[in-house]
Parts: sequence; structure tokens; C-alpha cells
Amino acid sequence: MDNRAGEMQVFVAVVEAGSFSAAARGMLMTPSTVSKLIARLEQRLGVQLIERSTRSLSLTDEGQTYYERAQSLIAELDDVERTLAAGGAGMSGNIRVNASVAFGTIALEPLLPAFWNAYPNIVVDLSLAEEKIDLYRERTDIVFRVGGIADSSLISRRIGTARRKIVAAPSYLSRVGTPLVVDDLDRHNCLGFNFQRAKPVWPMKRGGRIVDRMVTGTLLANNGETVRRMAVAGVGLARIAEFHARADLAAGRLVEVLADAGVDDEEDVCALYLGSRRMPARIRAFLDFVVPPLRAFMASSATNSGLDSSPHGL
Repeated sequence: MDNRAGEMQVFVAVVEAGSFSAAARGMLMTPSTVSKLIARLEQRLGVQLIERSTRSLSLTDEGQTYYERAQSLIAELDDVERTLAAGGAGMSGNIRVNASVAFGTIALEPLLPAFWNAYPNIVVDLSLAEEKIDLYRERTDIVFRVGGIADSSLISRRIGTARRKIVAAPSYLSRVGTPLVVDDLDRHNCLGFNFQRAKPVWPMKRGGRIVDRMVTGTLLANNGETVRRMAVAGVGLARIAEFHARADLAAGRLVEVLADAGVDDEEDVCALYLGSRRMPARIRAFLDFVVPPLRAFMASSATNSGLDSSPHGL
């Protein structure tokens, strides 16, 4: 009888326990049985998955790939059984979600209480970070990102468009002055970012062309939320997404500057996830729940009030 699911479970247990004997104890098996199962698995696949030494075990490249895929398949099998056992009404399990700090804080987090009202047994494992991640290596189910898609193996659901604006607090402008032309940026504190893909330039219009204008400032942050808060505190100018500054612009805590000289460059905001015909039901439910209100939020603006200017009005 084909018992590939059982072999996967034993293999994952060995990797996570760090030894055959520890995995055997956890699965109520003998070390020799576990060793034979792994050897049979390697023989069937025709590759070595584990490099053995007297002191430790380490995965080969093929072993790492098999481990990551086996984890995903085992989790999917568990999800199917839980869903069927509950008659489809008691969906449960973990969803690992990653988003940029600004988008996660402003747009995604306010939707979670309503999601849990509908799906009280689903755990959302949420991480907020600016750097792009590898969904396989980070064992992440869904990532929300601003920008293009480099990995063609990922499926994308477009959420909307992010437009950047240059903003500042009225207190900062009253103290330093309002920049009226591009060259005025030389005397202003331009708040920036320190993550890998960030560059110390702002695209600006000059003489009918768009040029990258070098800027400097006293802050380099690894997330947009810190930059926004420092701008609201009157520290300097910030160039951030419209959706990120929306509530502050509406309340007068920030005002837009250099609107004619600045470039409203646009990037798509997307939900990205691994392609599979057998997407776990909990992941599909999460996407179906959050994507429509996120699209509505991105389509709204501070002056167009079909919706409240904050995501709490979704």
C-alpha cells in the first residue's frame, strides 16, 4: 500500500527533532524503523535527503526542498480533515501572513476582528516587515506587498495602486519654510529609508523631464510608519504612499508640498501566494474575506468619501 504521507510525516519529524532516535521517541517507533523508512524514501526518490554523521544530521539541497514541500502537504492534509470533521463550518488552522508595516497597520489589521467573528478558530500569524521575503523559506502563506512581482511561481491578486506624495507637518513648514521648487529640497530635512531596495533619491519634475533628486535627512528608518510618525512630529519632509498619509492629510496633521514638482509614481499593491490547485480552505477564506474591503480602501481617497478615510470605516 502507498504510504507516502506516512513517510513524509516521519521525515519531517526527523528533521525537526534533529535525530532518528528523538523522532522515534516522539512517534512511538524504534530508531531502526525510522532509519529504514528514510532509507526507503531516499531509494524511491533516487536522491539523498539527509547527510548523516556520528554527531548530527543535515539536509541536502534536495532534502531541504522535500522538507518544505512535505510540511505544506501535511498541513493541507490536516486542514482537509479538520474541515470535513467539522462539516465545513468549523474551519481552523494557522495562516501565516506577511505585509509591509504601513499596509499591515493601516489597511489589514482593522479587518481582523471581523474575520475572527466569521472564522473564530483560524489563527492569523501576522508579521510586518518592509523587506521582500521568500514564501517557501519563511513558510508564509500570503504576503501583501507594494511593487512588482519577481517570482513567476507566485499567484497575484491585485489590491490597488499606491501613489506617493511629499508631505510635512504644518509645524515643520512654519519653522523651516514651505519648499516651492525642487532646489528648495537642499535646505530641508528629507526623511528616508534604510532597507535594501531604498535609494536616497526622490523622482521630481524638472524642465518637462523626470529626474532623480538626491535628498538627505536625519532619519533613515526600516519602515514607513516610523517615517510617517516623525513627519507628523514636525521632524522633516516625508515621501510616503497616499494611503499611508490619508488620515493625517484629512485631519490636517500633514499637508502635501511640491504637488506640481513631485511625481505621483504608482506601484501595484498585491496579495501574493503560492500557486496550487489545492489551496487550503482557510487561506482561500482569508483572501476572499479581506481582498474586497482592501480594494475599496485603496480605491478611496481623503477627499472622496464613499468610505471613511480610515480602514475602520470599511
